[in-house]
Amino acid sequence: MKAIMIVYNQALTEKVEYMLEHLNIRGFTQWPNVMGTGTTKGEPRMGTHTWPEMNSATITIVDENMVDTVLEKVKKLDAINFEVGIRAFVWGVEKTV
Repeated sequence: MKAIMIVYNQALTEKVEYMLEHLNIRGFTQWPNVMGTGTTKGEPRMGTHTWPEMNSATITIVDENMVDTVLEKVKKLDAINFEVGIRAFVWGVEKTV
C-alpha cells in the first residue's frame, strides 16, 4: 500500500474531492488550512494580511496499482490550474491496523 499526500490551493478542493470520488477512492483525511510555499514558483500561502491565501492537504492510502493513476490526474489538474498549484507526494505504508 502507498500513502499519497496531495497539497493544493484551497481553490482546488472540490476538484480534488471529485477526482477521489471519480477514482472510487473512498478513504481520505483532509486538512483544510495548511500554510506553506511551493519549492520553485509558488507564492506563500500563509493566511496573513500579506499572504492571505491558504492551502489544503489530503492524504489517502491506496493499493500500489492506483498510484500512477492518481498522479496522472494530479498532473492534469496542475496543467489546467497551473496558477494556483497542486503537488502530490507518495511514500510506502508498511503496516496499518
